[in-house]
Amino acid sequence: MTVLASSDLTTYIPIAMAIGMSVVFAIVNIGASALLGPRREGAIKGDTYESGMAAIGTARKRFNVRFFVVAMTFLLFDVEVIFLYPWAVAYAQLEPQSPMAGLFLARILFFIATSVLAYMYAWRKGVFRWD
Repeated sequence: MTVLASSDLTTYIPIAMAIGMSVVFAIVNIGASALLGPRREGAIKGDTYESGMAAIGTARKRFNVRFFVVAMTFLLFDVEVIFLYPWAVAYAQLEPQSPMAGLFLARILFFIATSVLAYMYAWRKGVFRWD
């Protein structure tokens, strides 16, 4: 027996109401702040505000390249770890004696081995040192 999806548009009414309410809420708040908010003019109005202190110098200063290397390395290994979860869920659903289980295991072991090699390479190159 097949079940056909209903083509009735009444199922979308709650979604349309939520979108409509959020748009109206945003418009009302922007309008109220424009009408009721203070209107200050002057040089201080456009200045940068940082913890109540006057801004000194420019925000456009150079960072050491090691900061970016460590950040990219963290993101790389973080994303690799995220890929382990779907693999574990799929592996748990396989039969232990099936030939796919061995292939699945070999693939993830290769993935982990390349990740460990990349980590060791980064360690030897001194990426994680903050001298």
